[in-house]
Amino acid sequence: MHFEFLVEDQSGQAMLELLIPKLLADAEHTVNIHSYRGIGRIPKGLKPGTEARKRILLDQLPKLLGGYGKVFQGYGDDYPAAVVVVCDLDDRDRAKFEAELRELVQKINPCPRHAFCLAIEEGEAWYLGDLTAVTTAYPKAKQQVLRSYVPDSICGTWEVLAEAVYPGGAAALSSEGWQRVGEEKSVWARTITPHIEPGRNLSPSFRGFVATVTGMVS
Repeated sequence: MHFEFLVEDQSGQAMLELLIPKLLADAEHTVNIHSYRGIGRIPKGLKPGTEARKRILLDQLPKLLGGYGKVFQGYGDDYPAAVVVVCDLDDRDRAKFEAELRELVQKINPCPRHAFCLAIEEGEAWYLGDLTAVTTAYPKAKQQVLRSYVPDSICGTWEVLAEAVYPGGAAALSSEGWQRVGEEKSVWARTITPHIEPGRNLSPSFRGFVATVTGMVS
């Protein structure tokens, strides 16, 4: 089977590059992972509000899905393909956001086989769902901070992870600017993901992602 994964930033791409082989290890599949420069919003009228080169995920999503729909039509029944969009929920209302996504795909013709996987509230929730992975990557992580985290809670997830593993905590990292925050998120992806065991992860949104990908294969 062929997968096209669309993620909102480079840290998400770094995580998936290490995670996907764990989920698809027992069969031969082809995988492309594309990162964007932010999530943005679904454009009104399905017409992108920014140029494609700016690479804003939701802004370009109608065009992307339409393009994949046309391409996948030529693959044939013996080569199934799917698009999986992975992004953070952030502070959005989940029910409303999922309804917007459903409304979007109803307007795409042809629409490719697809799935939307939301990290609740942020991608760092998938690391914090496996505290063993975090402490293996960061043996000096603050255990009190890690144990206080409730999986998939709306709490400022990346800040919780920073409090546990970054010198000086979230305040110190934030003071270095958002570009530095993004760089550190990519470091977490490359450092923690190799130690994640999907079967022990307690994040409901992570488990949903795993079930989605493995379900598409089966």
